[in-house]
Amino acid sequence: MTSAQQLLRSQRDLLLNWTSDHPAPLLRWLRDDQVLSSAHYLSLLEKLPSNAVAQALETVCGTEESSQKFLQVLKEVQDYYCRDLQVWVERHCRNDAASKPAPTAVTVEEKKKGPIAKLFKGKSKGFTLTAEVKAKEELRPTRSVKLSNLRVPISAHKTTLLRRTEQLKCYSEGEGVASNSASHIEIRYTDLFVTEDDDLVDGSRHEYFDLASRRARIYVHQACQRIRPCHLLSPNETSGRPPKRVKVKGIAGIGKSVAVQRLMYEWAIGKNMREFTCVFDLRFRELNLIEAPLSLLELLGERFRYLKEALPDLFSSPSSLLFILDGLDEFKFPLDWNSPDKNIDVGSKVPVSELMVALIKGSLLPEASVILTTRPSTEAPKRFFQRCCVVLGFEESQVKEYTTKFYKDSEVAEKVYDYILNNDNLFVLSFIPLYCYIICTAMAEFFSAENQDVGDSKSLELNPPRTVSEVYFCYLFTAVKHHALKGSTGRSTPRSDVLSLARQHLTNLGKLAYESLLQKKIMFDRADLENYSVTPADIQSTFLCHILQPLKEETVEMFSFFHLTVQEHLAALYCAINVFSQEDIIQALDFWCFGQHPPSSTAVPLQNTNIGMDKLESLQMFTRFFMGMLRARLGGQLDGLVLSPMEQGEAIPARLGLWFQDQFKGRELENHAALNLLHCLMEFHMKETTGMAAPEIKKLNLFKMKLTVVDCAAMHYVLQFSPHKLQELNLGYSNIGNRGLNRLGPILHRCESLYLRYNCLDKQAAILESEVLKSNECQVKKLFMCGNNLGPEGVMELWNALEYNTTVEELYLDITGITERGTENIVNCLSKNTSLKTLTIVGNDIGQVGKRRLTELERCRPGLRIIANFVDDLGLLQAYLDWVEEIRADRDQMDSVKNADALQSVLKGLQVAGKQVERGEKAEKAKELQTEIVNLLKSSTDLSAGRET
Repeated sequence: MTSAQQLLRSQRDLLLNWTSDHPAPLLRWLRDDQVLSSAHYLSLLEKLPSNAVAQALETVCGTEESSQKFLQVLKEVQDYYCRDLQVWVERHCRNDAASKPAPTAVTVEEKKKGPIAKLFKGKSKGFTLTAEVKAKEELRPTRSVKLSNLRVPISAHKTTLLRRTEQLKCYSEGEGVASNSASHIEIRYTDLFVTEDDDLVDGSRHEYFDLASRRARIYVHQACQRIRPCHLLSPNETSGRPPKRVKVKGIAGIGKSVAVQRLMYEWAIGKNMREFTCVFDLRFRELNLIEAPLSLLELLGERFRYLKEALPDLFSSPSSLLFILDGLDEFKFPLDWNSPDKNIDVGSKVPVSELMVALIKGSLLPEASVILTTRPSTEAPKRFFQRCCVVLGFEESQVKEYTTKFYKDSEVAEKVYDYILNNDNLFVLSFIPLYCYIICTAMAEFFSAENQDVGDSKSLELNPPRTVSEVYFCYLFTAVKHHALKGSTGRSTPRSDVLSLARQHLTNLGKLAYESLLQKKIMFDRADLENYSVTPADIQSTFLCHILQPLKEETVEMFSFFHLTVQEHLAALYCAINVFSQEDIIQALDFWCFGQHPPSSTAVPLQNTNIGMDKLESLQMFTRFFMGMLRARLGGQLDGLVLSPMEQGEAIPARLGLWFQDQFKGRELENHAALNLLHCLMEFHMKETTGMAAPEIKKLNLFKMKLTVVDCAAMHYVLQFSPHKLQELNLGYSNIGNRGLNRLGPILHRCESLYLRYNCLDKQAAILESEVLKSNECQVKKLFMCGNNLGPEGVMELWNALEYNTTVEELYLDITGITERGTENIVNCLSKNTSLKTLTIVGNDIGQVGKRRLTELERCRPGLRIIANFVDDLGLLQAYLDWVEEIRADRDQMDSVKNADALQSVLKGLQVAGKQVERGEKAEKAKELQTEIVNLLKSSTDLSAGRET
């Protein structure tokens, strides 16, 4: 019998011919079966497809064992390739042909080659289904659809998805080099971090009353889970079933789209989520193009034409379908989440906004699975989801990993990473994946071997980018100088000359970006580009290939900026070079930040501003960029783009300082608006302006906003300019973690009331906070650390710090993991403290020894009130009753933070303490609270069960 080695060697050219057009599935499966090493696999991805397959075959043919494994892999991936290969596999790879009936070939009649046929290059002509594979498929319980009718179109769909997802297009450098090896998803993709944003609790499970179990759930987000394709749809702890509706939220550039792109790639290549027969990916920016009512059948039939005839069979088993809806924040149509559910099915024609709401809520195809991505500013109510996640971006190790993957030259990678590490603001920005990409792209020009010791590099060392705006402008300038103007400039050409050469291009592009942003328009056709004198042909030949990304669907050719933030940055640049007076700037900020329409202005960006407030909500990032670009203009960095000087430019920082003063002094600012103003001040980065505004910030309430390290950097930048104490800094439920708290460290001592509840803090945070309390300048009077996993070691650090602290009057440490050991030094330290009046440590398992120590402490410190049981204090009971009522009034609160676990903790504490107090006002209040919590948890569980059935 012919050996596998001999067979492969003799058939090498045929196999090369059949697989080299699209080697991704074959190579990945060979890697996963350990036929190829990981390093060898990644090196092959950098080669031309034909060379990659040829080298893989050469490796495989080295031994009989690897040759046999290759044939097994070929059986698994045959559906990705032409029918000739499948026939070959059937002939040569049937070890058990005698024991199985002959397979039935599945064929599809060939039609005239239309645009879709050309798109697939013959991949959907027909496929043979082997009996073995067919038997495997039929054994899968989730595959109840007619597989024989679906194999061909699903194979075509997987092939198309692979071609579309194997390059990191949203991070690509443009169409001209989008296919370069460095941007292959297997090479460039770096895992992100995600934490669950809610827990739905099954109140009937007694395990919830176990303290250790409860704490494990409360602090599950301490060990942030990495986003991997299976995690989003892994079974819930509470129900044991996979969630049907999952929301993934995160700020601009945090990596949401890349995460779901990886998800689709893994499904298409057959490596994850194999329980789904089909995955449909729909991007809201493309759904914006649909004006007329249509049905889900029509939408999917147009979007995936090769699946059109298969859709009825697919819909016959909706539980095997997954919809990935990407970028809700980019959707231009209003969404009515509170409208009563309509009785619609897959054939009902409705506006696309109604269709999306029905799909997300589950009133349409409730058995199908849905993953939705969005920015936090565009809230889809959490009550419709069984899992809500927050994407946190990179940790330090991922920044290093990403930088290493970005550059082929390891020396350059190391220099860039060291540079990022040693520039604090750049380092903070690099935790946002898109900023990391833009930093790496911009820095490449300065650190490549041929550019060492040149003027630009020295200038960079003296003036590193410090803000998001400066990073983006550095990226844009790099693109313009080195790609738009080849032959027109040298490395010594002054910045103003470079910008002057690109002025018309940038002005046209910026005007397109700005006017489209006001209308929430992010997709453009050729006519749109031509209206702004942006020539589509230029996209291939100029720096526009770094900015605009063509999207070619079957019948539609559209363009978009490669990321929404790039559109926002160019829009801001356009506005910064087209405002010429203080009055223009103030009117612009009133309009962009608060919707006050300009009464009159000669500035072009402030004319024709008749748009609704719903669109102004999406201008926050743009406004920050504008402030950064305004600073660049005042500093002369935009010379060459600006034709006339700014009126009274030297007085603008002071005028802006007065404007920011008025906002903090005269407005009741929503937390989003307050945070945006802090970012605007950081982007403007002028001491005169910030020094005038900061003292007016008496209180800062960012309660329940999910904050990034960049947000914490903005708070620190502004508040460092205030000479006064801050009456209140409320960062409760903001998920800042140790990294964010560390960033805020230098200003924490000036906060009279400091709310840090439920913030993913641990022992290290307690150590940092103890240093704050030891400071001679400490002004903290109230410190709220509830719901953080400080643990015994952490709280012992706090007791030590309080030994000599003279300012803290109230300390709240509910549910912080204090054990008996955590009370070892409490008597010695707090008996010497003279200022502390209230200590709350309910919800902790301090044991009998701990309780005896508290009794001893009360004896030593008669002025100190210690609340260790929920029934000790009427005010505490009423506060928890108010909290329960707040959750009941706003049901999303139950989901938005881990309140369910905290409620269970309170319930346990009430049950334990209730035995000690049988009558009186406290007992009545405790009973009332207990009843309210039980009812709230039960209604939450009922709601959860209703959504999952």
